[in-house]
Formats: sequence, structure tokens, C-alpha cells
Amino acid sequence: MPKRARNFGSALFISIEEDLEKESMPMLFKELIQDVPEYKRFFTVSEMDERSKALAEKYPDRVKIHCAGYSRKGEPIHVLQIGKGKHNALLFGCPHPNEPIGAMMLDALSELLAKDDPRLRDLDYTWYLIKVIDIDGTKLNEKWFADSSSIRKYAENFYRPAGYQQVEWTFPIEYKTLKFDKPLPETQVLMDLIREKKPIFMYSLHNSGFGGVYYYVSKDLGQGLFKDFQELPGLFKLPLNLGEPEAPFLKKLEPAIFQLFGMKEEYDYMEKHLPEGVDPATIIRAGTSSDDYASSVADTFSLVCEMPYYYDARVDDQTLLPETRQHYLKESLSHSKSRYEAMKQIYDLIAGEIKDKDSGFYHAIANYLETMPGSLQATENWIETDETLKKPASVAEMFDNTYATRFYESLSLGILRRFIDENIGMGGNKDILEKAKKKADELFEATIEFLEKNLRYHAIPIKDLVCVQMLAGLNTMAVLQQKE
Repeated sequence: MPKRARNFGSALFISIEEDLEKESMPMLFKELIQDVPEYKRFFTVSEMDERSKALAEKYPDRVKIHCAGYSRKGEPIHVLQIGKGKHNALLFGCPHPNEPIGAMMLDALSELLAKDDPRLRDLDYTWYLIKVIDIDGTKLNEKWFADSSSIRKYAENFYRPAGYQQVEWTFPIEYKTLKFDKPLPETQVLMDLIREKKPIFMYSLHNSGFGGVYYYVSKDLGQGLFKDFQELPGLFKLPLNLGEPEAPFLKKLEPAIFQLFGMKEEYDYMEKHLPEGVDPATIIRAGTSSDDYASSVADTFSLVCEMPYYYDARVDDQTLLPETRQHYLKESLSHSKSRYEAMKQIYDLIAGEIKDKDSGFYHAIANYLETMPGSLQATENWIETDETLKKPASVAEMFDNTYATRFYESLSLGILRRFIDENIGMGGNKDILEKAKKKADELFEATIEFLEKNLRYHAIPIKDLVCVQMLAGLNTMAVLQQKE
């Protein structure tokens, strides 16, 4: 437990303002943990919608629900409006459809808000909650929602769209040679809400697959918030992510806490490390982030709290190894190149049998194959030129490069297998498609076998993940409203 732990029962609740007058703010709202259900599975999109409608019917004076727009396939996007506070807050789940932890958090939070929980009354907000923003993509992940206990079950039924079909990365941008002006209908819903409500707080709810907890913030708000972020996972025996960051260009503010970024930062990184004459826009092929857009139209503070599904004790082990970080990055790069070549060979085999080029699976695979060579080249140039990579690697950094690389390989292969199955179902040349499926199955099985043999992992309870995201957001909102 953190050194500054306190009991915030409703009778003993000390006001947020009083806490903020102190040198650093203790972690607030911990007592809410006991009211978060022990979830055994992830809810489907339909279940989320049903629960939202039922909540609005049960608490009509506090909860309003409306359709803010429609998905690409015509599904209604529901927004819950709760309370009538001074400040606006926008929280949305599933900006990547394989990331339902945030949807579960919003489901739990909406129940507490609808009941007008006294422990939340000091938060003077009007809440706008979208449990699932990418409805179509989330439905393509639902086969693993009932049981995500194993990497195999997760990877077999995994879907993540190409960058230009991701809600989080399809906000408009014009920067150097990059111009993206085709936001998805789902992205347009968020753009309209941001412009209209001008939230002081926005929470794009994400999660990773393997590793520890880490955060992105618009800026440092002070008040001991970063320390709370770092201590929070420990309440649930979860690690911070202390291995490789998601991208080489990220600005680290504190361990496991990074500055939020848009596509300008990735463009500049690509421009620096791609061979001369290669246009970064041809690799990126997407828009910018929700935070980047919000900062252009409102004075919005954005938070992202990335949560893992699976835990292995090595993800936060800072023990130094004899080999350098560069060594393990080179090994990871070599494996990524091999994976790319193997997947390209399979794709080339079935290219003439593709029946539906509007398929999300098709776009995910085609985009990967088109953009990966440039991305790999930029990574290779970075590895060769960055002198800081010659320091000894930690166990956590080794783990990310040796095992997390294979984990994400299993997800790419899972999409490829589903893509082939889709085309078999559409009546393509069975002999060709079955041959390709056999090759994809062999690669998938070899990868899963490697992971199951070398990992010592377990699935993290959904409740623990929900609680970390909830407390991180609530504590941030407490600080923000006092700065207004």
C-alpha cells in the first residue's frame, strides 16, 4: 500500500480542495474499489447498450442517453450524459476495438455516477460517456470476450484495424507532406462533441496486451499526481511498464509516464530515419490523435492509462544484463523482418482469391504489408545511430524485445488466419486458400508454442484493470477542477 494511503469513507471525506492545499495530494476515491464488480468476462456491445439504456430508464433525473451518430455499418453510437456539473468531461472506450477494459470501466463508473454516489459529489462535472466508440471493430473481437485467460484464445479471435481505420488515429491533420482529412464517422462523433462541449478533461481509454501499466498526459499538473500514477498499480499488485516504450520518439516525463503525442512527432521521427527521398506520409497513411485535435479547439487535458491483459514478472525487472539494449533491439528487428517476409509470401499466394477488399481484415493485412518495409527501415536506422542504446539492457527491455515481439506476432497471424477463413467462406479457390491456411496455421502454432513454453504469465483480473483506470481518471479530474 502507498505511504499516503487514507480511508475516504463518506462520513470522513475530506474535501478535494482541502487536500489540494497540502504539499501533495493523497490518492482519492480508493473506497470505490469495493463497489466495482468482480467481472468474469467482457460485455459485448449489445450488452453495453442494453445496460446503458436500463441505467437511463432507472435514473431519468440524472442520466440521459442519446444517439450521437452512427458507425460505418450503421450502428448507433450512444452517449450517456450524467450530472449537471460546472465542468465537462468526455470519456470514451474502445478507440481501438481490441481494448475493452475502458468500456468495462465506464460501465462501472456510470453506475456509481447514476446513483449520485456521495464519494463523487465533490467532482463538479457533467459527464459524457461513450462505452464503445468503435462498435463495428469491437464486434469482431467479441469471440474472446467470454474467456481471455490464454494468449491462444486472445490471438485466435483478435482484430485491430489498419491505422487509417482506427478511431484514435483518424483526426484531421495537415503537416508537411501529410494531409489526412477523412475522419471516420465514429471520429466525427468525437470531433463534434469536443467542439461543442469543450471538455476540460478527456479520457481516451486504451490497453495494451502484455506488459505493465503506463500513462500518457497532456502536461504535468503537479499535486503529486505522477506519484499517484506510479503507486496506483501496486494497490492491485500490478507492475509499471519499465521496458521498451511504444515508440522511440516518446518524451518520458517520469518512469512509465509519457507526454502525449500526435502524428507530427511520428512524422518527424520517420523523416529523420527513413532513407533520403522516402516520404513519411506514405508510411503513416493515417490522421492524428484525439488529444492533438482537442488541443486545437479547446483547453482540454487528456489522459491515457494503458493497461495490460497479461502479466509476467519480468515486465518490470530492472536487473541489468550483460548484453546491450541495442543487441536485443537488433534481434527483435531481425525477427520482425522474418515475420514480414513469411506473411507476405502467404498473402501473395492468395492475392488472386481475395473476394472482399472492403473487409477490415483485408485492410489490416494489406496496410501492414505496404507500410512495414518503411517502418522496419526507420527502426533499423534508429538502432544503428542512437548511442544511448549501447547501455546494458534491463530484463524488462530484454523481455519486450524477445517475448513481446512474438506476442504481437501472434496477433498479426491471428488476423491473417481470420482473413483467409473469410475468403474460404466466400467461395474462393479452396486448394489455394487451404494451402495458405496451412502455412499460416504452422506459423501461428509455432509462435504460440514458443510463448507458452517461455512465458510465465497469467491473465490479470478485469476488476483490477478497471479500478486502476478509474482511480487514475478520478484523481486527475480532482486536480483539474481545482486549477480552473
